[in-house]
Amino acid sequence: MRPLRFAVMPALGDEFRSAREARGLTLSDVAEQIHIRSVYLNAIENEDWKAIGAPVYVRGFLRTYARFLGLPAEDAVARFNESAPPERPAATVSVVDFDGDDRRAGPSLWAIVGTLVALLLVAFVVYEYWQYAKGGGAPVARATRAAQPAAGPGGSQAPAPAAASSGTPASLLHQLAIRLTERSWLRVTVDGATKIEGIFPAGTARTFSGSVADVRAGNAGGVTVAVNGRPPVSMGKVGDVVEQHYQL
Repeated sequence: MRPLRFAVMPALGDEFRSAREARGLTLSDVAEQIHIRSVYLNAIENEDWKAIGAPVYVRGFLRTYARFLGLPAEDAVARFNESAPPERPAATVSVVDFDGDDRRAGPSLWAIVGTLVALLLVAFVVYEYWQYAKGGGAPVARATRAAQPAAGPGGSQAPAPAAASSGTPASLLHQLAIRLTERSWLRVTVDGATKIEGIFPAGTARTFSGSVADVRAGNAGGVTVAVNGRPPVSMGKVGDVVEQHYQL
């Protein structure tokens, strides 16, 4: 009687490595095409999940890498979930605010400031209208004179500021606005300093100022980014892990 033989499923990391080598690709080749650092790809092939970080981050890497290699992405995620440690409830995830304090998610300081600014603008418009009605159009005349460029040497007009010629208000220059349409892991680094990092719910909105910014999202399809007042753009597809560099 012949002994029974059972097929042994290869380890998840070995399966990724074999698929990559079968295509004749190096880790650097793959990293350049899918925009995931080779150190994280190597961690997947060695199943060193701690080197990648949060489980939601690992799942996004697995999906992106598996789709690139032609492997079943959801099957790879399911196999990872069998051995992954349970995630903490979303309610216990703390939010690192801009000043570095560890706080629970709540009303943003920027939201409060924005509300106050909006109220001040409404009050200013009402006051200007009242002045206009009282003085027969004087406020409008003052605004028109203020908008005219100052005269330069020899009576010629000085050139308009660069911000006005580009069509972008000066207040929006060097700014990065992020909004989440779905729950996502997010890390934002501005001028070399990490501003926020954690899992954030849909509806979260943040604005950052600086020269350069690096944004890494664990669910790129749920994150939109607007640079210097331009229309917001999605960072990628749902479930994908994407890292982008922005010049502000």
